[in-house]
Amino acid sequence: MMGRIEQKGFPSCSYFFQPQLSIRRAVDTPTLQQGTFLQQTAAPDQPARLKLYVPEFASSLSVSVANCLSGDGVDGGNCSLVLRLGSVSLQHGPVTVNCSGTGCSASLSNPPWDAWLRVVVESNQDNRTVTFSVVSNYTVGCKPKSVGLRADDDLNKLRGNSSYINSTLAGNSTVVTDTVASSKESVSLLTPLLASACVWSIPVLHEEVDVLSVRFTPVNGPNVSVTDTNPTLLTYPLPTQATGGTLNLQLTLNTTNITLGNSSSVVACLSPWVPVLELNHSQPCRTALFGGYGVHVNASVPKTVIRLPFPHSTTWYLTLQLTCNGSDCGNTSLVSVVPEVFVSACVEDCGTYGECWNGWGCTDDSTAQSYRRQLTATMLLTFSNLSFLPAIVVAIRRWYITEASVYLFTMFFSTFYHACDQPGIAVMCIMEYDALQYCDFLGSICSIWVTILCMARIRDTFKYTLFMFGTLLIAMSMQLDRKGLWNLLGPVLCAILIMVTTWVYRGVRRRHCYPPSWKRWVFYLIPGALCALIGVCLYIFAETEGNYYYTHSLWHILVATCVVFLLPPKEKERETEGWSRGWSWSWNWSWSWRPRVCGYTLCQSSKDELYTVT
Repeated sequence: MMGRIEQKGFPSCSYFFQPQLSIRRAVDTPTLQQGTFLQQTAAPDQPARLKLYVPEFASSLSVSVANCLSGDGVDGGNCSLVLRLGSVSLQHGPVTVNCSGTGCSASLSNPPWDAWLRVVVESNQDNRTVTFSVVSNYTVGCKPKSVGLRADDDLNKLRGNSSYINSTLAGNSTVVTDTVASSKESVSLLTPLLASACVWSIPVLHEEVDVLSVRFTPVNGPNVSVTDTNPTLLTYPLPTQATGGTLNLQLTLNTTNITLGNSSSVVACLSPWVPVLELNHSQPCRTALFGGYGVHVNASVPKTVIRLPFPHSTTWYLTLQLTCNGSDCGNTSLVSVVPEVFVSACVEDCGTYGECWNGWGCTDDSTAQSYRRQLTATMLLTFSNLSFLPAIVVAIRRWYITEASVYLFTMFFSTFYHACDQPGIAVMCIMEYDALQYCDFLGSICSIWVTILCMARIRDTFKYTLFMFGTLLIAMSMQLDRKGLWNLLGPVLCAILIMVTTWVYRGVRRRHCYPPSWKRWVFYLIPGALCALIGVCLYIFAETEGNYYYTHSLWHILVATCVVFLLPPKEKERETEGWSRGWSWSWNWSWSWRPRVCGYTLCQSSKDELYTVT
C-alpha cells in the first residue's frame, strides 16, 4: 500500500536501492606539455590516453596530431584516427575530431581554468598500430598583473602608460580598491582605465550563513558599474558543502541616476569553471565544454532571476556588459546594476505552507493540502484525546487516583503534541517538539502499564512499586530508542504476565473462574479487549499518510474507551484502607477523621478528654 506508515520493529516488505559507483583510474598517464611533441602509439583495442593541464586565464586551447604513420606503412602515412578532447563525464561531452592524412587538430575556445583535461586518440584501422606525435598549445588573451591597482596610483600615470594598466581578470591577486560607484569621481577614474583593460574585475566576499546557505557580496557595495567597452567580471567560489542547495542570481538594473534607452540592455552570463568574456546579442552564453546561463535587463525588464538547483562545486563567473543595437550606446556609456548571488537550502524559505508544497520555490500546489484539510486534521488529532475524560472520571470515582493522573498526563501531552506535529500552517507548539513527542510516547505506554497492573488486583504496596519501577524503565528505554518496538511490547507483556498470574492464583485458590461474574466478562472485559485489539490493528496495519488523521484519531478513541471497560470496579475495603483511610467519601465531599492505631480505635470523650481503648 502506497504511503503506509509502518511501525518500527514489525516485519514488512522492504525494497532496497543500492547504487554502485566504480571508478577506474588510469595510472602513469603521459602529460602533454605546452609546445612539446610527445610520441605515442594507438591500437584498435588500446587507445592512447593523455592528460594536459589548463592554467588560469587561458582563452583558447588546441591539441594537434602530426607525423601519423601506420605500423606496416601500407597507407603511406594516411592514418585514420579519432581525437577526443575532454571527458565524457562533462556536461556537453568531449570535442571529437576525425583525423585523416598525417595529422589533425582540435581546439577549444574558453577552456575550463585551473583544470586537467583528458586527451584520447583512437585508431580506426583494424589490426594496425598507428604511431603519431601529439602536442598542445594554449593562449592567454587577457591576464592580470601580479599586483593590481592601488589606491595611491597616480591618475596621470594611468592615463599615460597603457602598459601599466594591464588587463584585470578574476583572481585573488587582482584587487582594485577604488570604489566604482555612481559618484563623478569614480566615473572619471573608471573611464581612462577601461580604455586599455580587457575586463573590469570586482572582488567579492562570501559569508557562510549555515550548512547550505552562502551569500556573496561585492567589496565595493551592492551596486556594480557596467560599461559598453569592456565586460565587468565577478567571481564566486562555491564550497563543496553548498552544492546541495540552490544557486540564486537576482540581477536588478539601477535606474536611479541613469536612464537606459529602449535600445540598450545589460547582458549577463553566469558560467562555471571559466568566464565568457565576449558578450553581445548574438554571442551565446556558452564555454567550450560547459553551458552557461544568460540573462539580460533593460528599461522594460529591470529585474531577472536565475535559480540553479544542485550547482557544481567550482568557481562560478558572472560577466556583465552594456550592449546596444548600434555600435554606439549614445550618452549612456556607464550604468549600475545590483547582482545578488547566494546559495539557499530552500527558495524564499519555502513559502507559507512549508513541506506541503512542491517545487524548488514551493510554488507547486498540485499535491498540497488545503487549509481546511489541515485544520480538520489538527482538530481531529487533538480533540480526539478528549475521549480520555470519561476514563479519568471513572478512575477517580473508583478511587484509582494514580491511574487517573497518568491518563490526564497522556491526554494533555498527546493533544499538544499532535497540535505541533502538523506539516502545514495549522500548528501550535507550547514547547519544543522533541519534548512534546517524548512526553506523548511516555504517557501512552505508562497508561497501558498502569491499567493492566490495576486489573491484576495486587496489593497497593506492590502495585505502586511496580508503577514507579516500570515507569523508570520505560523512560530509560525510550531515551535509547524512542520508536522501538519493545518500548510498547515489553511493558505490555510484563503487565499481562503479572495479571494472568494473579488471576490464576485467585482462580485456583477459590476453585472458581476469576473474575467470577459472567457479567464482568460479557459487558466489560470482552468489549474492552475488542476495543484494544481493533485499536492496535489500526495503529499497526491500517495507518497511511493519506488517512493518518482519521485512523490515529480513532486509535485515541478506542484506547480511551477500552480503559473505561477494563478498569476494575472499586474495591469494597477502599473506604477503610489505602487512599481512603481516615476519609469518608461521598459526592457531597464530606469527611471525618478517625485515627487508627494498631487496629484499635482511640475514642475521645468530649467532656473529660480522656482516652479509652475499645
